[in-house]
Amino acid sequence: MDGARRGVLLVVSSPSGAGKTSLTRRLIETEIGIELSISVTTRAPRSTERERHDYRFISLDKFAAMRDTGKLLEWAEVFGNFYGTPRAPVEAALAAGRDVLFDIDWQGARQIRESAPADLASVFILPPSAGELRHRLETRAEDTADVIARRLAGAAAEIVHWDEYDYVIVNDAFEVAFDQLRAILVAERLRTGRRSVMAAGVERLRRDLTGGA
Repeated sequence: MDGARRGVLLVVSSPSGAGKTSLTRRLIETEIGIELSISVTTRAPRSTERERHDYRFISLDKFAAMRDTGKLLEWAEVFGNFYGTPRAPVEAALAAGRDVLFDIDWQGARQIRESAPADLASVFILPPSAGELRHRLETRAEDTADVIARRLAGAAAEIVHWDEYDYVIVNDAFEVAFDQLRAILVAERLRTGRRSVMAAGVERLRRDLTGGA
């Protein structure tokens, strides 16, 4: 009765510092059957990044060729570098019943909504307050004051898109927010529209209950 299902395309977005990366990494570590989408990018790898683990690092010419031939599910330019999601591995995973997690911004989410609306479940993560968001950015000790100010200004522009998403989570307490994110994934896995092969099983069950009538 359980039957095969089509995978969930789970998009999670948030302003920098709201906890998106920590939440999505925990989900990948604890849930079976979900994988992180690996983007391609034209920027140079950082010292801590690994090829095909964090990104696939490609040339600008190759990126342009993928974009212009429809091989990217979504793409964006960020500070002069290009980022995008290869279409083929995502479609293969969904068809095989595996879920794919996207850690992308609202622009990428909008493109995916346009190209794969039936597969999409989207979640926006909000910080509990502006003061808490500033505190988190400052305590990460990764950015200068100027960069933090730019991220806060960017957050103000990003959060206005929260209502374009299917779900919204306020990340006030990490464990609570994680439980909510996991609950969304579980619910989306159980949607009838993703379980196309279940119809035959339900019909068999109905016939068994009615003596074959």
